[in-house]
Order: sequence, then structure tokens, then C-alpha cells
Amino acid sequence: MKLTDIQKTILEDNSRFKIVIAGRRGGKSYASIASLAQHARYPNTKCMYIAPSYRMAKQIIYDDLLMLLKERKWLKKVNQSELTFTLVNNSIIMLRSADNPDSIRGVGLDYVVLDEAADIPKLEETWQAVIRPTLSDREGSALIISSPKGKGYLYSLYNDAKHLDDWNSWQYTTEQGGLVSEAELAQARKDLDERTYRQEYQAEFVDYSGVIYYAFGDHCIKEMQFGRPDMTRVPLHIGIDFNVDPGCAVIGFQHSKGLHIYDEIEIWGTDTQEITSEIQRRYPNRTMFAYPDASGAARKSSAGGITDHIILKNAGMQLRVGAQNPSVKDRIASVNSACKSVDGETKLTIDPNCKKVIKGLRNHTYKEGTRHQKKMVQQTIHTLMTH
Repeated sequence: MKLTDIQKTILEDNSRFKIVIAGRRGGKSYASIASLAQHARYPNTKCMYIAPSYRMAKQIIYDDLLMLLKERKWLKKVNQSELTFTLVNNSIIMLRSADNPDSIRGVGLDYVVLDEAADIPKLEETWQAVIRPTLSDREGSALIISSPKGKGYLYSLYNDAKHLDDWNSWQYTTEQGGLVSEAELAQARKDLDERTYRQEYQAEFVDYSGVIYYAFGDHCIKEMQFGRPDMTRVPLHIGIDFNVDPGCAVIGFQHSKGLHIYDEIEIWGTDTQEITSEIQRRYPNRTMFAYPDASGAARKSSAGGITDHIILKNAGMQLRVGAQNPSVKDRIASVNSACKSVDGETKLTIDPNCKKVIKGLRNHTYKEGTRHQKKMVQQTIHTLMTH
């Protein structure tokens, strides 16, 4: 297992507690596995790898760790159901999840790896009340490794570690991790907005409090020449929300550089049939691509008893929708990157007359102290940018 110079520096450091902040695909898994092997080589050592969930614990390192132990002929037996490896020197490596703290409590440990720590909802409580006590009787050590996410408890740990005895912290980018090509990084800079790129690839602690669509600005608001003499032939791309109060839709068209939104619909006390009829009234005999919420395959908001998706299809709309919606995080990132990528490219423009869309993008914020969004009327643009 080949490690980069910075990973070697981290593993060779003698600090008892180490905090590592690394970019996506920056080699965190390799570093975790190498550190577990480094400690488990001593007889009768108890090591534990902890991920935010059981599924992550199994997916991230199980196969690679198993392969390494077999290659080195260290493996004595494996309990696959409990994700536990027993070595020939009677050391044990256990894989556990932070969402099941009872599987961690009461175990005396020599070494712990806490992986993707920023994704653990109650990181402070998990570390102080559950994980840290497991290291006391054996005077064990820990590696807390993660990509950053906002400026929460992990951010405090990272900074405090620079000044505390027996603690140390490092930060390195995806590029320094050495697993991602420059061509791929260049594409990511083109595809992502600046804040997302800084967090995910440059491993920076970016404060996400406040406005959600931080990349949106006056540069996105403009009238656009359609580039065709007959707009009746331009296919419509429609983002639609199945709310009743209000029901919303945004209408746009695709061009060589992205998407232009030039109309919006908002009706209170409505249903999908009424929204669809209004779109047909405004734009008769048009080719339409609809981007609805995935839940509409089962949801029935109209009195007729048919699903929202069927209503759209019956209106002649071609549906572009997956089996499930993208995550909220991905949807927000896609809108921000369309507003302005790292390279300064804008793929989303909005006509000045779409006042509710513009207001929603400008004023949509997180609840104070959380990553939960305040509800806004106009969120249909999500669906267009993530399909």
C-alpha cells in the first residue's frame, strides 16, 4: 500500500490524537487502513474503525482491509456478521458505526479510527461520551479523519489540536492525495461552484450559514435573445412542484451555454391538473419536457384519483425523472454551480420578470445554526438543474 509523503508524515507522527482534514478521494481510506495495520501489528492490540453508518463501515474499508491482511498473512479468522478481524498475533480489528453507540460502549481500545467524522450528526457527544472513554484504561490513541463540512465541532477539534499536548492536526487537498488526475480536477472546477469545490476538493472549512444560493447574483438575471425566429418550435423544459398552497412551475429552454428561465407559474389552492392546464393554455401545441418530483409516481393531488406523473403524461409532457430525488445537498450544489462555477461560467439565467424565482433564490436561507432549509415558495428550479 503506497502512501503519499503527507500520509507518511501523519502516520509517523507520535501524537496520541490526530485530526486529518482531507479532500474527496484524497486517500483517507488508505491512510485509515495503513494506520490500523500499523497499530495491530503489535500482539493483543484492540483496534476499532468507526464510520457514520454500518453500511459505510462495510463499504469504505472492509474489502481492502481484508485483502491487506491476507496478503501479509496476518489474518487468523473473520467474523463477517460482526465485521471483526482476528489476527495471528491475537490482535483484533473491529468495524463499527457511530449510529449504533451501544456496539462501542464498554470496550477498552488501544486505537480508534473515526472516519468521515463530519457526517456524524452528534459528533461532540459521540466523541466525548462514547469513543474517548474507550481509550482511557489502555491509554489508547485515535485518528479522526474526514472531509470538512461547515464550521462545527470538527472545525474546533482541528484548530484546538494545534495547541494541545498530545494532539496534532493536518489538512491536505485532493490533489495532494495523489489519486485524482489534473484533468478530473479541472473538470470539477468547471462543474462545481466555488464553495463546493473549496470544501470537497481543497478541504477548506467553508461556512454554509446564511443564504443557500450564494452563487446567485445579478449576473444571472438577464433578458436573453432566443436565437431563433420562431419560439413556438423551441422545446419547453418545465420544473414543477406538486404543492397545493401554492402549486408552482418554472418554464425555460435549453441553449448552447445552459438553461434560461423565462416564465413562472404560482397558483394557490390548486392541484396538478390545474397547474398542467395553465401551462397548456399559455403554451399550446408545444414540445414539453417535465422534471417533476419523484414522489409524483405515487402521489395523487387531483380529484380524479390518478397519479401526478400520469396527469403530466396525459397532457403530452415527456417526463425526465429518476426513481428517487437527488439529495438536498446535491440539488443545492447543482444550482450554485449553474449560477457560477469555479471557473466563472454561468449556465443558469433568469428573466427579470420571474420575480418569485429571483426572490426565492436570493432569500432562501438555512435555519440559524443548522443545515436545515427554511421553506420557500419557489424551489422548482431544483428539479431542472439535477436531471
